[in-house]
Amino acid sequence: MKQADEFHNLDDAAGGILRELAPGLTTRIFAGEHAMLSIVTIAPNAAGEMHHHPEEQWGVLLEGSAIRIQGDEEIPVRKGDFWRTPGGVPHTMRAGPEGARVLDIFSPPRPQYRVAGKGFGTT
Repeated sequence: MKQADEFHNLDDAAGGILRELAPGLTTRIFAGEHAMLSIVTIAPNAAGEMHHHPEEQWGVLLEGSAIRIQGDEEIPVRKGDFWRTPGGVPHTMRAGPEGARVLDIFSPPRPQYRVAGKGFGTT
């Protein structure tokens, strides 16, 4: 593999593995050997479903505003905020009125996200 094949752009909608997580939530996934990046786009006021998985997850709000729901807490997040979700902890997000874009980082990579499809691939 050429090094140039390992370069991507956040705004290039053509890259990555596409998944429709829920109505109004899509993601483009980039998988490596030990980590996985997921660029999630959330439509205005759309929300995901509560889910959990064994992989650790970090998130960064790139654009917009949202409410991060993790366990029994709801935390408002704004551009530049980032957070960690330990494996096994139920979580989701609800976008604000302008929508949101989030960079999620998983370690290890989620097997369910290595293929295009629908849903969160929860366990």
